[in-house]
Amino acid sequence: MYNELFCQDEGAGASIVLLHGFAEDGTVWDNQLEALQTAGRLIIPDLPGSGRSPLGGTTLSMESMADDVLALLDRRGIEKTILIGHSMGGYISLAFAARHPGRLNALGLFHSTAYPDSEEKKAIRRKAIEFIRANGSAPFIRQSTANLFSPLTRQHRPELIESVISRYANFAPDALIGYYEAMIARPDRTAVLREFNGPVLFILGKDDAIIPAQQVLEQSWMPAIAQIHIVPEAGHEAMLENPKLSNQLLLDFINFVSES
Repeated sequence: MYNELFCQDEGAGASIVLLHGFAEDGTVWDNQLEALQTAGRLIIPDLPGSGRSPLGGTTLSMESMADDVLALLDRRGIEKTILIGHSMGGYISLAFAARHPGRLNALGLFHSTAYPDSEEKKAIRRKAIEFIRANGSAPFIRQSTANLFSPLTRQHRPELIESVISRYANFAPDALIGYYEAMIARPDRTAVLREFNGPVLFILGKDDAIIPAQQVLEQSWMPAIAQIHIVPEAGHEAMLENPKLSNQLLLDFINFVSES
């Protein structure tokens, strides 16, 4: 059974799907909406339990959410797409590529990785789950959000961080816990990068403390066709911290795919 996802559907032409990350919704891509819809049909869903998409009664996994995205494409008559995921959205994109590679023209990992969680990372996520159960979403979002941004952003643009905290403070605790459990359970997807036939985009934040640039660079040789970009003075949220450069990198990749 699929979760029916709310999505923004703007523009015309070849399809481009943008998947948001953990504790976000589709509005995290608002800075990209106008710029990218000139390049194709832009599909921006809210994942189950985020934004305007209900959580539903099924246990979340990267595979189940990938199938939710597939069902979304099917309902809209979209046969093939460029699929780009931010952070957890990248994990879902890799699961989609593993299960439905023929439905993709290209794949993008925006601050994301094909590696599974280390034991240390799993322990951190389990502690966060206990914190959310004990304290709720708002204190968790307040405590964790600043770490997503670069030191420069934290120092000079605190209002940006506050706006993100305010936007997502009321996130459903069950959804956050479900996402964490799904991330803990996800497998190594490096084989997907090695076997995928289309172009793969890697966008890294130079100051990303969540998924360090070096970790992603280790994977960048795996695809047959890859573009790799490091966004300076950005942490884990380059689409917010440097939207102009993020938009240009995404547009360049979309144009490259369309010309290939």
